[in-house]
Amino acid sequence: MEFSRLSAPSLKELFVTQLEHMILSGKLTIGEKLPPERQLAEVMQVSRAVVNGGISELEKKGFLITKPRVGTFIADYRRNGTLDTLISIMNYNGGRLRDEEIRSILEVRIALETLAVRLLMTRTTPEDIHSLYEKAEKIKTADSITKASEAAFDFQHELAFLSGNTLLPLIFHSFKVAVLTLWERFCTLYGIDALYNNSTTLITLIHEGNPDSAIQWINESVDKSIHGSRPIYYS
Repeated sequence: MEFSRLSAPSLKELFVTQLEHMILSGKLTIGEKLPPERQLAEVMQVSRAVVNGGISELEKKGFLITKPRVGTFIADYRRNGTLDTLISIMNYNGGRLRDEEIRSILEVRIALETLAVRLLMTRTTPEDIHSLYEKAEKIKTADSITKASEAAFDFQHELAFLSGNTLLPLIFHSFKVAVLTLWERFCTLYGIDALYNNSTTLITLIHEGNPDSAIQWINESVDKSIHGSRPIYYS
């Protein structure tokens, strides 16, 4: 049996987590000014370097904004955030996505996957279809929900890569953490076979060369995920 190395969070990580929780819980409100770094360091009993580094990280995530010679303020993270912000929100919610975040991810996914399918159908080769089936088979043979979800991501990433668009696989990859959460939830509710079947259905539609049918299926599947009583998250 192998044991993993344990590591405690750094003071900067603890500082960032505490401020994220205060912002997401509403204890710190948008537009509110933070105390000066020196005061924060004294109250939280950490060095100014910890505070300064933590504020910089929170700025990158869209939680804070610093105005030179004025101060640091709580930013509207929904306007200024990144995917790192979404991950922070998930962590705050115990690793779960709220309905609003689920809806947003699925809507973006419709747009991205529709583009990938349209591009792929203009250049599909037998090798491409074979590659997609290989990725789908790894979903079927996965021995855990986690591995099945990761295999589903690999399938989707391959679809984006085969589209020939340089940016699509990069964009898909940036959503990996959030999308894995959705697929793990789906597998828990409906099983790995359902995820596999949805993958092979999409491959069949691509192989038939009718982009309108494939795109209609994508839209109907995700629409049911958003509005229906039984979510359908195809891979």
